[in-house]
Amino acid sequence: MGSTYGKIFKIATFGESHGVGIGVVVDGCPAGVTFDSDFIQSELTRRKPGQSRITTQRKEADEFEVLSGVFEGKTTGTPIAMVIRNEDQRSKDYSHIAAQFRPSHADYTYQVKYGVRDYRGGGRSSARETAARVAAGALAKLLLGELGISIQAYVSQVGTMKLEKSYQELDLSETENNAVRCPDPEMAQQMFDYIDTIRKQGDSIGGVVSCVVKGTPVGWGEPVFDKLHAELGKAMLSINAVKGFEYGSGFDGVLLPGSQHNDAFYTDEGGGVHTRTNHSGGIQGGISNGEDIYFRTAFKPVATIMQDQESVDQFGNVAIVQGKGRHDPCVVPRAVPIVEAMAAIVLADFYLRNRSSKL
Repeated sequence: MGSTYGKIFKIATFGESHGVGIGVVVDGCPAGVTFDSDFIQSELTRRKPGQSRITTQRKEADEFEVLSGVFEGKTTGTPIAMVIRNEDQRSKDYSHIAAQFRPSHADYTYQVKYGVRDYRGGGRSSARETAARVAAGALAKLLLGELGISIQAYVSQVGTMKLEKSYQELDLSETENNAVRCPDPEMAQQMFDYIDTIRKQGDSIGGVVSCVVKGTPVGWGEPVFDKLHAELGKAMLSINAVKGFEYGSGFDGVLLPGSQHNDAFYTDEGGGVHTRTNHSGGIQGGISNGEDIYFRTAFKPVATIMQDQESVDQFGNVAIVQGKGRHDPCVVPRAVPIVEAMAAIVLADFYLRNRSSKL
């Protein structure tokens, strides 16, 4: 159950970081969606390792294979299976921690819960699993694109270095023009230099990925327990290293009185209803209101660092965990397409749920 998400547009991921490969089965995708293999591959390329010196140097092409559910370039309405073979796994890099619990990793909890764990890069708990989500998310993007919906994420903070501009003030087309994926070129260079310094120190740093969704119609989301923002929060918090989620005004909303925070409605010349402000983040009562949906996702510093750390082993003995292997000093540049993918999967599911609730 823990590897499946969605009510109608369902995804189930499989595989381990150092196994044969990873993959995803997407069930519930409507028939007739144009299956753009080049686009899906480009999304995987955005997430793949080895993109610059501030990312892990593991070399994976992350080329995917379609096993089912597509015929003559269109989805058939049956389960779509995609697999990505692992090519550059170095399991020996983890032999020294086979019995040790790495600080802030899932080693201890997996060992106690299951009585066994794959210590090679964390196995199922590895962020490599997110490549399968990106493949499924790319398919969801293709579906949403046919409805005129776009999803754009970007890095808005690394450590204490924070973009103070809102997404409306930024040229988001600049996001993919630098290794950090920050749409402000000057800040992007500062962030890159900072991450590189952290890398040379054998340390890591966290950051924030902001995301904006445009074109969502009114009415997506379910009352009470399946609110749209609640599902977006669940999806984001399911991503490795995520420690926080906020949408709309978020925690800063507590600084304003209701008279300033309320989003006043008005009718435009075409008769459409809009809000003059958007502190609600495009969602009211858990249902989309037609305005831009925007949210922020906080990522902790990567747990594996190239420094010795005190811990214990599975026998209760004191152990010194030595940092080895290939790891990102900051995860947020490669997390951008993952955030977009999970948002797309949530929205695709709500699109189909909303469609099925009407006569």
